[in-house]
Formats: sequence, structure tokens, C-alpha cells
Amino acid sequence: MAENSASEAGFISRVFSELFGSPLNVGLLCICAFLLYKIFKGRGSSDPIPKKPELPKMKKRDFTLEQLREFDGKGPEGRILIAVNGKVFDVTRGKRFYGPGSPYGVFAGRDASRGLATFSLTEDVLKDEYDDLSDLTSMQMESVREWEMQFTEKYDYVGQLLKPGEVPHDYTDTEDENPEKSEKSEAEKKTD
Repeated sequence: MAENSASEAGFISRVFSELFGSPLNVGLLCICAFLLYKIFKGRGSSDPIPKKPELPKMKKRDFTLEQLREFDGKGPEGRILIAVNGKVFDVTRGKRFYGPGSPYGVFAGRDASRGLATFSLTEDVLKDEYDDLSDLTSMQMESVREWEMQFTEKYDYVGQLLKPGEVPHDYTDTEDENPEKSEKSEAEKKTD
């Protein structure tokens, strides 16, 4: 029995000398202790970060380019709209991607079709007049259609981007304005 306690004491002594014998080990232990502290402190936090209330669903309507530019996320409401392939989507809930200063923020309040087709995030691909995309290759147009499908699945469709001289549609509350979009409840849509 005395031999067991002596060997245990020797083992514990070797472990402590191994852990604290090298400055590198001491530094690693401090980092581990700090990380454990941060993990457990974060879990015990009872004050959740307050979320901004979501904006009400936007009533469907059609937009000119000038009207679309008003919804760049910088206005008092903070709503962000993006047009893709002639369809306008409310991407406000994805503001960390599309809001001011974000990776795709250049597309906020604009027709993003050309930029998405060419994989360009610069303002020089965005046009200030209506872009019919007629000069894009078939591969680029396929890319635009894929982006359109992603936006349709993830965000609310709010109307069409009007061509110059085109008359806006008169939407009703009960009419399905986007026949290509299957009926989905808000719970089925993915959140960012």
C-alpha cells in the first residue's frame, strides 16, 4: 500500500514537472485555460443580444431603376432590394451579405444580374440604365438563372424591374404574382 501511494506521488510529481517545466508548456496551458474560460463564460451569459425587429413584408409592386436605388439599406427603414433577371427580391434579412459595407453590398438597390453573371463585385459592371443582358454568353445567362432560382428560394419576391416605358402591373393581395415560384410558407424559407 505504501508502495502504491509512493508511486502515485512520483507519477503526479512527474506530470507537474512535465507540464510546468517548459515555458512553452506553461504558455499552452494558459491559452487552454483562457479558451475554456471564454467558452464557459459565453454559455452562462443570460443577456441575449437584442435583435432588430423584422420589417413587415413588402407589398408587391414593380420598380424602375430609380425606385430600386432607394432600397440600398441606407434609408431610415434599412430595407434592401436587389433585382436579378428582371425580378426584384427583398434581401433585407440577408443584410450581412447585401447591406452597406458587406461583401455583396455593391448590389443593394441595383440590378445585380450582370455582376452575378460575370462574378464581378465592382460597380463598373452595374449599369445606370436598364440592362437587357443581350450581350451575355449562354453560360453567363445560365449563371443568372441559377442566381435567380437561389434568390427565389431564399428571399421574398416583391415585383418586377420595369423596362423603360413599361407600365407597372397592378397587384392584388390574393393574386400569385410570381407563377414560377412555388407556394412556400415563411417557415420553409431559409434564413441567413
